[in-house]
Amino acid sequence: MMFVDYVNIFIKAGDGGAGAVAFRREKFVPKGGPAGGNGGNGGNVIFIANQNLSTLLDFKYKKKYVAGRGENGGSSLKDGKSGNDIIVEVPCGTIIKNKETDNIIDDLDEHGKKIVVAQGGRGGKGNAYFANATNQTPRYSQPGTKGEEFNIILELKLIADVGLVGFPNAGKSTLISVISAARPKIADYPFTTLQPNLGIVKYAEGKSFVVADIPGIIEDAHLGKGLGLQFLRHIERTKILLVMVPADTEDIEKQFEILNNELKQYSKELSKKKKIYAISKADIVDENTKIKMEKIKIKAYKKKLLVFSSVSGYGIKNLLDYLWQELSE
Repeated sequence: MMFVDYVNIFIKAGDGGAGAVAFRREKFVPKGGPAGGNGGNGGNVIFIANQNLSTLLDFKYKKKYVAGRGENGGSSLKDGKSGNDIIVEVPCGTIIKNKETDNIIDDLDEHGKKIVVAQGGRGGKGNAYFANATNQTPRYSQPGTKGEEFNIILELKLIADVGLVGFPNAGKSTLISVISAARPKIADYPFTTLQPNLGIVKYAEGKSFVVADIPGIIEDAHLGKGLGLQFLRHIERTKILLVMVPADTEDIEKQFEILNNELKQYSKELSKKKKIYAISKADIVDENTKIKMEKIKIKAYKKKLLVFSSVSGYGIKNLLDYLWQELSE
């Protein structure tokens, strides 16, 4: 399934029906009074979050969502039928924005959360509504009001506890495939991950957390190099960032510095998130090198680096223990 996380669509709520101008015409009823019914209300456009959805793909093919129009009022005090609401289901984590103003309308971050994004128009009153002691035969009614309409942006941000950050071929996909049931594409060339992946890690009985793997970023990704920074939105909601550099990197400190700079260029809030620094692919170095790597100093990071190998399993338990401890704090 194609992963789509950003779309523009048009939505319109239903217009309200017009009120009727009518008078009673029953046999044997002299001087029949006003009997025009009210128009029906227009339907609303309602968005609801569904945890069983994972992409905005459907909105690539259907760009227009219009709710039902309210029916006009009728004679004999018959009110028009209200228009049908339209229910639009989106993945949990979808942000709805007004395209013209770029203001956030709502953030559907919980399963079942719903919001009326476009309100249907109000039905107009029929002439019977306006009858009173001084105006017993009104010959006017109200038209229905227009339903709201918007061009909106839907932006999906995945909801996860831990976000994996690293260069292409840092071993992020291999790690998520080992610690969860996720099965991302894995190969020995850069940018094998072209879309975010989520994996549920079952740490212990009744204890689990969600990990998000995003495509690798490279130096100057904020300038559009590689895949750019377009997928970093999917780790904005995470509690922790696991920043990874492979063990065969020549200047590990420099590589961590580059990754931190790219995070900062994307968002100051993202760069301030709690980070855990780790060195992957430890199976390609000897024991002494592993010990030395743990002692590498990263600016503003007081703890030891975690060293692990997804292939051999070295350090994986220690990594999961540490992640759970940090998440539990």
